[in-house]
Amino acid sequence: METTPIHEEAQARVLEAPVVTAAGVTRRYGVEGDTCVKALRGVSLDVAPGKLTAVMGPSGSGKSTLMHILAGLDRPNEGNVSIAGTDIGALSDTDLTKLRREHIGFVFQFFNLLPMLTAEENIVLPLDLAGGKHDRGWVAELTDKIGLSDRLSHRPAELSGGQQQRVAIARALVSRPTVMFADEPTGNLDSTTGGEILELLRDSVTSFGQTTVMVTHDAHAAEIADRVLFLADGLIVKDRGASSAHEILETLEEVSGR
Repeated sequence: METTPIHEEAQARVLEAPVVTAAGVTRRYGVEGDTCVKALRGVSLDVAPGKLTAVMGPSGSGKSTLMHILAGLDRPNEGNVSIAGTDIGALSDTDLTKLRREHIGFVFQFFNLLPMLTAEENIVLPLDLAGGKHDRGWVAELTDKIGLSDRLSHRPAELSGGQQQRVAIARALVSRPTVMFADEPTGNLDSTTGGEILELLRDSVTSFGQTTVMVTHDAHAAEIADRVLFLADGLIVKDRGASSAHEILETLEEVSGR
């Protein structure tokens, strides 16, 4: 009888291990008392590899704070966060910057492109900052996949909002990050263009296996996710699998009325 080699079993377990883990994360702003704002009040979660996780909640629920802490852009007051198996709380600022550069991609609502650089130069900027060589084949495949092959020499001011967000997504993907964080990626776009960007994000998960965490207030955006987390008052209060926009809106209304 054939058996699976131990090293293959171990490799399978590693591949299924969470890429981001949070345990008992709290975040407070201000001193204790009336001026203290408790943005997160003990959040624990695992982010599965190769999946798209959406984070939703009413205004002030802590969803953006959670994303910033999971991405190493902010530090919790209590609790631990691990990225790719590394406890980021134990890292110096320099080491944390290096970890973000190697393991994390970012997509923001307002694109954050450098206006003096071309689309191609913006895309490969993370590789330049890391001092790595460009994999021309990968860059070409990526830019073709996102539909920008004929716009690479244009600067941001010469691109539409949707094209600028495509550049931002390509920039986030070019270093093949362990996890990509998207903060309201369609919030500054019209519905048609936003739908195209959502298709692109979904395709990056399906085609490239890109683990993605997306913060959004839009039920139609969250509809593309494999998992939807709902926050209220700094806590995860609902954890759903893939859901329709109608189901998401119903759940959002439920948690908003808590």
